[in-house]
Amino acid sequence: MLSSRIGTEHEKFGFEFGSLRPMKYEQIAELLNGIAERFDWDKIMEGDKIIGLKQGKQSISLEPGGQFELSGAPLETLHQTCAEVNSHLYQVKAVAEEMGIGFLGIGFQPKWGIKDIPVMPKGRYDIMRNYMPKVGSLGLDMMFRTCTVQVNLDFSSEADMIRKFRAGLALQPIATALFANSPFKEGKPNGFVSMRSHIWTDTDKDRTGMLPFVFDDSFGFEQYVDYALDVPMYFVYRKHRYIDCTGKTFRDFLDGRLPCIPGELPTLNDWENHLTTIFPEVRLKRYLEMRGADGGPWRRLCALPALWVGLLYDDASLQSVLDLTADWTPEERLMLRNKVPVTGLKTPFRDGLVKHVAEDVLQLAKDGLERRGFKESGFLNEVAEVVRTGVTPAEKLLDLYHGKWEQSVDHVFEELLY
Repeated sequence: MLSSRIGTEHEKFGFEFGSLRPMKYEQIAELLNGIAERFDWDKIMEGDKIIGLKQGKQSISLEPGGQFELSGAPLETLHQTCAEVNSHLYQVKAVAEEMGIGFLGIGFQPKWGIKDIPVMPKGRYDIMRNYMPKVGSLGLDMMFRTCTVQVNLDFSSEADMIRKFRAGLALQPIATALFANSPFKEGKPNGFVSMRSHIWTDTDKDRTGMLPFVFDDSFGFEQYVDYALDVPMYFVYRKHRYIDCTGKTFRDFLDGRLPCIPGELPTLNDWENHLTTIFPEVRLKRYLEMRGADGGPWRRLCALPALWVGLLYDDASLQSVLDLTADWTPEERLMLRNKVPVTGLKTPFRDGLVKHVAEDVLQLAKDGLERRGFKESGFLNEVAEVVRTGVTPAEKLLDLYHGKWEQSVDHVFEELLY
């Protein structure tokens, strides 16, 4: 299976050490320039503004509220993945610490309101920011106040894609529970273990969710394309700028019927851009993206790809996952997707709890990693404890908040500092 690669992405919140306020764009620009000069990255510009970096197949980019994202290279083993994360965190810290900036590994901004968060100078985000309130109540929270860790995995054929897509969708709520790490909002408990996951349920119904059609017998590449063609567009990129095309579908574009650029027909690049504006729990591109997990501390950034590699890159484990989830109904999958952000591993499922499903799933992931033969199963230690106790990372933070922290959320900036 060595041709199958592992691509890991994670986001984190930068903040000023004294005030705990979000890092401003000017500070981000200084940080990006510093990393570029010291560690030999190439700068990515939009107009005269630095908006990211790249080095080989790795890139650093900015989410709408300045969340700092590493998109890792496609790597062969989880040892390489975890080394890449640690190297990145070392580089970021080396420059940021001198600036009085720290980084926080959590799924939702614990302290500040939307009005406190700076807006990044990226054209596509202006378009999204105007459109979001028209289609859901939490889209701006998604843009400005969430962080995730995700893994991108290969498929070898259409049939292989279908198996992995189904396994990934069915078990995504299990991953959401294991990595749940967003219990605070504006200084108080928010009623969720994963508020980040909940936010996706009211961001934009047209482009999110559990994609029940993936489980239809007729499902394949063509059905995903049909789905994506009917997802309303955000923008078209022309002459170095983003043109607002919200409300029209890609199907309209194929017919030359976009009022924003009348008569023009799409390029393959337009299609690739459009596919990045769809946000289901598992997303199909030339690879599959597992999108259900909250951001967290570095060990969890290594554990998330480990979980999915063990489940999906080992044939026996993948088959066991498909057998385990074969009789789950669309209603049950949706129930898990909606309830897990609130009750985590304690969510009732059939005659037990999600914790009991997670026990089986963790064992399959461990077995899968062991059969791969690269001694990678240690990367699951971080989630093994969560499964054993049934206590999500978020619930540990809530215990601290109500106990040692005396109901001050400020301590989380220390607890989850990289």
